[in-house]
Amino acid sequence: MTRQRSLVTQTRRCVVKIGSALLTNGGLGLDVPAITAWAGQIAALRARGIEVVLVSSGAVAAGMQRLGYKSRPSALHELQALAAVGQMGLVQLYESLFQQHGVHAAQVLLTHDDLANRERYLNARSTLRTLLGLGVVPVINENDTVATEEIRFGDNDTLAALVANLVEAELLVILTDQAGLFNKDPRTNPDAELVQEGEAGDPRLLDMAGGAGSLGRGGMRTKLLAADKARRSGATTIIAWGREPDVLSRLLAGEPIGTCLYPSQERIAARKQWLAGQLQIRGRLTLDDGAVRVLRAAGKSLLPVGVKAVDGHFARGEVVTCLDLAGREVARGLVNYSAEETARIIGQSSDRIEAILGYVDEPELIHRDNMVLL
Repeated sequence: MTRQRSLVTQTRRCVVKIGSALLTNGGLGLDVPAITAWAGQIAALRARGIEVVLVSSGAVAAGMQRLGYKSRPSALHELQALAAVGQMGLVQLYESLFQQHGVHAAQVLLTHDDLANRERYLNARSTLRTLLGLGVVPVINENDTVATEEIRFGDNDTLAALVANLVEAELLVILTDQAGLFNKDPRTNPDAELVQEGEAGDPRLLDMAGGAGSLGRGGMRTKLLAADKARRSGATTIIAWGREPDVLSRLLAGEPIGTCLYPSQERIAARKQWLAGQLQIRGRLTLDDGAVRVLRAAGKSLLPVGVKAVDGHFARGEVVTCLDLAGREVARGLVNYSAEETARIIGQSSDRIEAILGYVDEPELIHRDNMVLL
């Protein structure tokens, strides 16, 4: 077992993406036996304490089958209508299958705008983390019924990578109808070889990729681009054939199935770099010496009790800088409360937030996972 495959065995949270061609058996309708097997594997991972977020394609393809379409339409309103019909079947099936294992599922529909807007990013992150903490399997799809061309992810591979960043997953598994990435097109080159491992973001890998299938919007190229996005927060990506027996359990046991694309940096360092690249300062928080010490020495989250002053006008989810009493920058991060709300709760313990504001969203002003120390 290579070092990269060995690291996969330590996964505690992963995102699993299943493509349209797999879910619909090449367009013949929802493949219930196959989906039943994947649901069982995910439930087994949950039983081992591994948190799983499922990103499911197939809504449009399932709608096509239900309404008798023979080919995928190009008109956006038709695609949205098909997705609305198909999503019903997908949700019903997932709910019934996970219930057989005593596991609850939750439907989450996202658009690109949900993750580009910082407040909605934090809302989505909080919801998903809460669901995982409750032992629920979130089933995520792009909100095809309301998305427009400007805000579409374009493919669920990209969506899965962004979700991996969102929930700080160590691993992204993309199940597809191919065995992985080959060094040349295996359909026309009998001597094509499977690329077992590589570094996510390596431009040489893109040269090996082909185009998309007829059912999905993706292809091997979008999977490689998704792996590049996932590695920015330190996640490893594995692209594998979804019909491999017990594929998820075997992958997380370190078996060399499919193509493993690993990040060039350690996970925590990459996550911080990813956050740092998004930061645009909207306000300032002045911390007392105790809070500065806790941030630097213990790597803790920033609580309201450690803040002495607030400057600037910022909304929830925007970026603020944290200063010590001498005005030196200590950290930056995504704040969980607006400037007005922050001013009301600074110097107070977290259990007082609800009494002061009338609600409590998070006990921290800035969670450590959304903070970069400087």
